[in-house]
Amino acid sequence: SPEQVLGYVYAVCWSPNYRIRHARLLKQDFPRIPETSSVELIYELASLGEELMTFHLMESSKLNDRITTLLGPGDLQVEKVSYSDETVWIDKGKTRGFQGVADEVWNFRFGGYQVCQKWLKDRQAKGGKNPRPGRVLTAEETNHYQKIVVVLSETIRIMGEIDEVIDQHGGWPEAFQTS
Repeated sequence: SPEQVLGYVYAVCWSPNYRIRHARLLKQDFPRIPETSSVELIYELASLGEELMTFHLMESSKLNDRITTLLGPGDLQVEKVSYSDETVWIDKGKTRGFQGVADEVWNFRFGGYQVCQKWLKDRQAKGGKNPRPGRVLTAEETNHYQKIVVVLSETIRIMGEIDEVIDQHGGWPEAFQTS
């Protein structure tokens, strides 16, 4: 089906080994999608790609399975973003934040941005000539940030599974040989 083809392409593009192998080309050109004669590989990657898309579109039912806990009293005003001991702090005193953010999730980058940090920094207090206080996160924004953490955690998990499936079929480039 068209959805399976898109799932296959999506999975290949999110393969960590694919991104490493083709890093230079990906910066200069459109991604090249390798063909394979293994129908089993196509179906397995399509399934993983479809699952990954549901997370990236924030449509997965698993988004409500929180992996973070809110810490601290009072409003969640984003004063200064920092990270330590699997906790994303949003105040200078490190009394309010989101606990349960794994190092690999905090450090995950997409498009050159560290996703968990960037989302909060866009809401952080600003100093200088035109200072402004940090935004107080609404319940909806807090919920959204916690979903972002789930999306990143699941993205990392699925990326690992994509490479495992490719390895089970011969690895790069053997899994993509057509005969």
